[in-house]
Amino acid sequence: MAIMNPFRALRPRPEHAQAVASVPYDVINTAEARALAGDNPHSFLRVIRSEIEFGGDVDPYSDAVYQRAAENLAKLVDGGVLTRDAGPALFIYRIEMGDHVQTGLFGAASLDEYENGLIKKHENTRPQKEDDRTRHMLALGVQPGPVILTYRAVPELSTRFDAECRGEALYDVNTETGVRHRIWRAEDAAGLSAAFEAVPCMYVADGHHRIASAARCRAQLREKNPRHSGEEPYNFVLAAVFPDDALRILPYNRIIKRLPLSAEALLEGLARAFEVVQDAGPVPERKGRFHLYLGGSWYGLLPKTGETLPDDPVEALDVRILHRKALEPLLGIGDERTDTNIDFVGGIRGTDELERLVDGGDAACAFSMFATSISELLDVADRNVIMAPKSTWFEPKLRSGLLIHPLDA
Repeated sequence: MAIMNPFRALRPRPEHAQAVASVPYDVINTAEARALAGDNPHSFLRVIRSEIEFGGDVDPYSDAVYQRAAENLAKLVDGGVLTRDAGPALFIYRIEMGDHVQTGLFGAASLDEYENGLIKKHENTRPQKEDDRTRHMLALGVQPGPVILTYRAVPELSTRFDAECRGEALYDVNTETGVRHRIWRAEDAAGLSAAFEAVPCMYVADGHHRIASAARCRAQLREKNPRHSGEEPYNFVLAAVFPDDALRILPYNRIIKRLPLSAEALLEGLARAFEVVQDAGPVPERKGRFHLYLGGSWYGLLPKTGETLPDDPVEALDVRILHRKALEPLLGIGDERTDTNIDFVGGIRGTDELERLVDGGDAACAFSMFATSISELLDVADRNVIMAPKSTWFEPKLRSGLLIHPLDA
């Protein structure tokens, strides 16, 4: 069964929602966060990326940065910008981006289910990022951003979500890129929770570090609580849950900062592993194809005639095929999680960003990928194996700061 409990949200008063709502902490760098926050004192970026209020040489993992985050959250509460709901509730979250619409449930998922494998993961996490988010949650006393979970679609649940969206929304927030975010308080929270019990398991779509950090935070708070019962808010994680057929995955492209060989030698090596097509477009047409931007030109990298995919679901992923056939043998890329010669560009930034980075000298070449499918993700998670890092980029992203999960009762 899947547990989705109501929770007592900390959230903006409606008149402040537009000013508070921000992009998630992990999709921008410090300079971008500073620019987005601008002179807006209510931006939630001042809570989730509080290093923007210090000089450029600040250590983002210093005690002062976490303390400032807590101070900025307290200012929003004390100033009446954020308020705590009197009672627990579930919420419906709908995002509209062009012709793409996704609707899901916002609530508190069980960390017991995560640790017992009923909430399945498909990625490893990095200790430094876990440490950061754990310290951040403990400093704030809240979970400031949601984990994105998914499940194999159940028509009854989608019908229930739509039924909850008929009245006036609590929030109707539009972003600078034209994405619309609407949130309703669910009228039938008990019925939604009961209906979710028919879902056998859920999957982490986006937010592996957030949920792992929430579990570590829970362990520390449990140890300090002699009256721990298992029902405290810290035993649950803030989650937005969408059916698998509603989610959209974009490519997660790669850039290489320095070439360890000449451009000519790279193309010769690639020709041994792929059918190389000159003057290709920037976007691969289907799975198993990659496009390379090098020296101002796009090259198509196609599988050799008669080549078949491995049976292993991880090794059959495009990100692993590219690593196995090109990144490791030709470019010397070892562990993509730690190798400093590779970086990743989310698909929402488009292939124009790849061209900009290469043409501007910030990268030597770039690989444009075909997006991993949601069915590939579920298959990997069901087999209890792990994808390569940076395999999926979910878009649209939720806004942070609209629904916050306090860890106290």
